[in-house]
Amino acid sequence: MEDILKKYEMTIGIECHVQLKTKTKLFSGSDNDARDKEPNEATSPIDFGLPGMLPVLNKEAVVLAVRAGKALNAKIANVSRFDRKHYFYPDLPKGYQTSQLYQPIIGEGEIKPILPNGEEFTVRIEHAHLEEDAGKLTHYGDYSLVDLNRAGTPLIEIVSMPDIHSSEQARAYAEELHRRMIFADVTEGDLYQGNMRFDVNISARKIGDPKLGTRTEIKNLNSFRSVERAAQYEFERQVKLLEKGEKIKQETRGWLDDEQKTVSQRSKEEAQDYRYMPDPDIPPVVLSNEEITKMQAGFPMMPNQYREYWKKLDLDSSVVNFALSHKEVAELMQAILGEGYHKTQKELIDELEIEDYDIKNHNENVKRIFNWFASIPADELDLHKIWMGYAGPRRTLRLANMVQKNQLSSTGAKEIFMSFFDESTAGKMPEEIAKERNLLQVSDEGAIAKIVDEVLALEESQKAIADIKAGNDKAIGFLVGLIMKKSQGKANPAMAQKLIRERI
Repeated sequence: MEDILKKYEMTIGIECHVQLKTKTKLFSGSDNDARDKEPNEATSPIDFGLPGMLPVLNKEAVVLAVRAGKALNAKIANVSRFDRKHYFYPDLPKGYQTSQLYQPIIGEGEIKPILPNGEEFTVRIEHAHLEEDAGKLTHYGDYSLVDLNRAGTPLIEIVSMPDIHSSEQARAYAEELHRRMIFADVTEGDLYQGNMRFDVNISARKIGDPKLGTRTEIKNLNSFRSVERAAQYEFERQVKLLEKGEKIKQETRGWLDDEQKTVSQRSKEEAQDYRYMPDPDIPPVVLSNEEITKMQAGFPMMPNQYREYWKKLDLDSSVVNFALSHKEVAELMQAILGEGYHKTQKELIDELEIEDYDIKNHNENVKRIFNWFASIPADELDLHKIWMGYAGPRRTLRLANMVQKNQLSSTGAKEIFMSFFDESTAGKMPEEIAKERNLLQVSDEGAIAKIVDEVLALEESQKAIADIKAGNDKAIGFLVGLIMKKSQGKANPAMAQKLIRERI
């Protein structure tokens, strides 16, 4: 099958629905946060589509859409309009969805995702438009219940061009889009809650064929893994059909995560099937260039900018991806690096009042802190505490400085780092925590020399000593291990190794 797949090209375009983090809905004053609410509680007569109810556009949704557009490197329309997309469904009481077909608020743009191997590729954004979400249906055998808490939730739908050509690229694009919307602070980005959902349009054609194949759309994927696996499954399904001489049906398909396969849901509708028409109840959105600039003021750094700053640290790609997957970590690391925040590294250290700090090793200290974050599962740390002072710049850099000065072992430093997220150590500096937990490393040469001499005299050390003399340098690790055990982990291992070499 693998050889057959190589004869075909996968082509993917992705539509991503992003729920905007406004307090109220797109056209009503209902609460936009339906979590932990009873069904149909976060609603109003407008959400129910009752006769005579007129929509009022939420200005904050427009502001967030304009900021999202900047994250997509996209043009913002000076004039955009709303249209009615007609279809009947029980969770759409008006009989139409208010969307933007003809004049969307966000125009052409592009982003450059990065694959795990570091390869960069470009995905063009066709446009992104504002629209309201529909409600939710829950099915019970021969009947269904309607919950309109979600009806009227403000969304932007980001439509990519068909520039994606592998399931791996599809996942990387979805991840980059998610990061950008989070960093731009336009959405909560909780995939489990459906704050971002992906529709994957995919087709297969033989390599060299100028015409794209018939596409299918896989709806409502809410995890990066599902985007990747659904795309790969559907590509292989289409190739198998084409190899048999069968035609691909243009249809909407669903992804069954438990069975890891797509299933047909309905034939794919085209724009004309929805009988779009301009919405007469909503005036056009008219934005001057000055208003757009004001809405985009104070825009935060995007993932690609962080990556550029961090290149000099020579970090493993998994460490970079971890930081970029957690906005709090990325912002902290950039603040600690002391670049892009309008202050030099020296000014940062002076401000943090870290004594005896070796500024020449600052980047090494920053790299060390990166690795501490990435080495601990995120669910073990409350990362929201970072900017509450628990693991802020002062504590983390002072801790890294202690390791740099050989005052702490790597194990001891990691223990103290994790303690930063514990209420019991709130306000305590790493030096105080190290003393309380008896973690300070012994760097006194005389004290370590005494332990080294005792260890070298042991009978169990003689084979390792002979191996070192014979040229097997790795055997020194055994002796250092004995020294660390005898010193209860407090001896400076580098100094211990130096003293062993001097004596042998």
